[in-house]
Amino acid sequence: MSNTLFELSGKSALVTGGAQGLGRMIAEGLLRAGATVAITSRKANICKAAADEMASLGCCVALPADLSTPEAAVDLVARYRDAVGPCHILVNNAGKTWGGKIDDFPDKAWPGVMAVNVQTPFTMVRELLPELAAAGTADDPARVINIGSVAGIRTERLNAYSYAASKAAIHMLTRDLAGDLAERNITVNAVIPGFFPTKMTAHMRDADESVDPTLLAHIPLRRLGRADDIAGIVVFLCSRGGGYVTGAQIPVDGGIVGCG
Repeated sequence: MSNTLFELSGKSALVTGGAQGLGRMIAEGLLRAGATVAITSRKANICKAAADEMASLGCCVALPADLSTPEAAVDLVARYRDAVGPCHILVNNAGKTWGGKIDDFPDKAWPGVMAVNVQTPFTMVRELLPELAAAGTADDPARVINIGSVAGIRTERLNAYSYAASKAAIHMLTRDLAGDLAERNITVNAVIPGFFPTKMTAHMRDADESVDPTLLAHIPLRRLGRADDIAGIVVFLCSRGGGYVTGAQIPVDGGIVGCG
């Protein structure tokens, strides 16, 4: 049993924002577990380069997409359908943020962040329902994983008001979708990352990748997350080992939420 518990051979996955950052870590983990993986990025050259690099791990398909509108999400699903076909796994990872002091935090910082972080994941699920329902069985459901944030659970003092609100919203949307889609053999869970070495935390690291000691003191395990940390939880949720988990919000944050 242990040899196949976390095996994903024969499964097809779509990871939005899968060319860089957390999405890239997740895509590589799914590929290593045996899945065929389609990735997106706003820039076609970055998307293709990432897919080419990950081809050594398995079948990786580049589907460039700017997911800032529902129309773009609908178009992406149509292209995924043509390029890959079935969908056993959807990882809604693509995200957007905006930071600024409350005194002059602009109204324009809200629509785009909420669209990418909340509406697009919903649209992706809605449009992929035929594929997800066809792929899922009672013993092996289809999987939807929404990537949230510790900023959507507790006050992180990031001055990223629309981002934090959007992540709280995706956590709740995850629970709503999980309840509605269980009867269709689709599980829906939220993975809630803490601080990882991505563009979003670049201002907390210096040129030689040393991390701000204040940030490390904030994390009970005293380190940033690693690729295996985020890939491991996603592979678990997508595998036979995670087939009985739905509606969960799982922090992968070195203890920030659980020990706070």
